[in-house]
Amino acid sequence: MLYQTTNPHGGDIYGRPIRLDYSVNTNPFGTPDSVKEAVVKAADELCRYPDPSCRSLISALSKHMELPEEYILCGNGAAELIFTYCNILQPKTALELSPTFSEYSRALESVGCRVKRYPLAMENDFRLTGDFLDVLRNSNAEILFLCNPNNPTGQLIEPGMLAEIVVICRECGIRLFLDECFLELSSAGRSASLMNILKDWPGLFLLNAFTKTYGMAGVRLGYGLCSDGKLLSAMSRRMQPWNVSLLAQKAGLAALQESDWLERARELIGTQRAFLEEKLRECGLYVCPSQANFLLFYSDAPLFDRLLEQGVLLRDCSNYSGLRHGWVRAAVKTEKDNRILLDMIAEVCREISRG
Repeated sequence: MLYQTTNPHGGDIYGRPIRLDYSVNTNPFGTPDSVKEAVVKAADELCRYPDPSCRSLISALSKHMELPEEYILCGNGAAELIFTYCNILQPKTALELSPTFSEYSRALESVGCRVKRYPLAMENDFRLTGDFLDVLRNSNAEILFLCNPNNPTGQLIEPGMLAEIVVICRECGIRLFLDECFLELSSAGRSASLMNILKDWPGLFLLNAFTKTYGMAGVRLGYGLCSDGKLLSAMSRRMQPWNVSLLAQKAGLAALQESDWLERARELIGTQRAFLEEKLRECGLYVCPSQANFLLFYSDAPLFDRLLEQGVLLRDCSNYSGLRHGWVRAAVKTEKDNRILLDMIAEVCREISRG
């Protein structure tokens, strides 16, 4: 738990009345009914310890991902895997993008690692450009942390660029930690994953979670994919043995049976993301083009504060490296909710323009 510390992330709906939360980027359909039912049914087993080896869940994930079971390590959310990975490897120097998810640098700095940041430029719509390749090659980094699509920009790394990054990392002996937690809700889906090269490159670690894809943030269930068995074994020994709760394991098993859940969500997200982007631009806002289930945009108007007063929570992105006050992020939700958000933003913008 956080102790006398400000929450650096979205989703903090507990300290004030919030009726619409746009600060977290989970599936717009929420949690599948089958997952809710599995959690309720599991209540009869609460007197038992969870399986410390997550055997049934690992077996189901192996079939779902078409990967060997020994490539999979489950954790108490993605955050536990990030911190445990850094704790085991103890790198001296790492490279990440700016802006990107803050838990990478927090985990790295917790083990005394020097974090180098490659700045993404607004004039390039925060896309990763070819200049990064030379920076990577000359970085002397032990690990490169990437998020695809990137959080908070929503930008997917162009496939050719990602392939070149892999080549450089392998040539220079740089490990690649690639966060794909939002990938299955992106326009590319799992087709953009690097799972197909796991067998050939033990230096690749892929991060994923049920949090966003199946709307399961409250149960905390993430997993890492890697062919470096020694690394996964060391990470497992550093975790406490019952880190993945019985409820989380049952929820994960149920979620993997939802074959069309993500396909339906991607269809809705694609339509609603385009709608949100168009209407936000009509309000005179800069909107970063996104391929994910969220949008990053900038306004001189105090959108975050004004909407918060009305019980609507955006993600204030001013604590992201490379961003400043005025940058906010909003999840893509259903059309009904998105229209509520747009009407409120348009009204604030009109009030500001009237002086």
